[in-house]
Amino acid sequence: MNSPLHPVRNAMSIDVEEHFHAAALSQAAPRARWDAIESRVADATDRALELFAAADARATFFILGCVAERHPALIRRIAAAGHEVASHGQAHFRIREQTPAQFRADVARAKAALEDASGQAVIGYRAANFSMEPATWWAYDVLAETGHRYSSSVNPVRHDHYGAPEAPRLPFAPGAAGIVELPMTTLPLAGRRWHASGGGYFRLLPYPVFRAALRLLRRREAAPAVFYLHPWELDPGQPRLPVAALSRFRHYVNLDRMAGKLSRLLTDFRWDRLDRVFAREIAGGAALTWRPPDAAHADGARDGR
Repeated sequence: MNSPLHPVRNAMSIDVEEHFHAAALSQAAPRARWDAIESRVADATDRALELFAAADARATFFILGCVAERHPALIRRIAAAGHEVASHGQAHFRIREQTPAQFRADVARAKAALEDASGQAVIGYRAANFSMEPATWWAYDVLAETGHRYSSSVNPVRHDHYGAPEAPRLPFAPGAAGIVELPMTTLPLAGRRWHASGGGYFRLLPYPVFRAALRLLRRREAAPAVFYLHPWELDPGQPRLPVAALSRFRHYVNLDRMAGKLSRLLTDFRWDRLDRVFAREIAGGAALTWRPPDAAHADGARDGR
């Protein structure tokens, strides 16, 4: 294996969900049809495990509780390979689609399923579609109350489906006791924040663009990057569902190139689990405490005020 360009560890993560759980396919795969669609998540996740093993890299796997209940052996393979098992919630609901009581039941069920399957304590959480936003800031309190220690649910950019562009770019305390937020990595350039954390942008853009962005961030800030992908992005053979042109492009673009690009990324940089890369922040809380201006209103809504 080649030596990495930068020896400092970054944080790799994979959001373990089925291809039909993706928001871009919701038009053709509504929840009522999920049980009738072929499951491909186990084979796709095994491809990720193979790539990580070849690069001697570890990652945090944010796994849906419904996947853990259906594929407990997959969860055991992830844990046995030395990766962190963390929660992606139970059924891929955005936080704003749930009441506080529903959210509590959702994350508690997912945590129990993941801990039963893996034998690990689950302390991390990532919201579906990065749906932690000012109106749902109450969710941090629920995460703390249900035994979570950190969240990686904020993508501090502008996007048509997610984003909290006013949020800090680096780890911060959202105000809930014991919870640290580990935002997705962005590159500030020319007066705006650019995606530098993976996902569809990694599939779409040439690999040297992402490599240059991560190298620039390392020189500027010496802070670990947080990167993410999905198992279905390593599954070019998945069935093509009939969706609108933009959604089809977002979901299926360059699936056949993803494994090669990921292999290069794993070689060029060092990668590890979020709980190890950010162990100090998780143990002691982040240096910055930040709450959005309208979080008080959101808290009032949660409490019925």
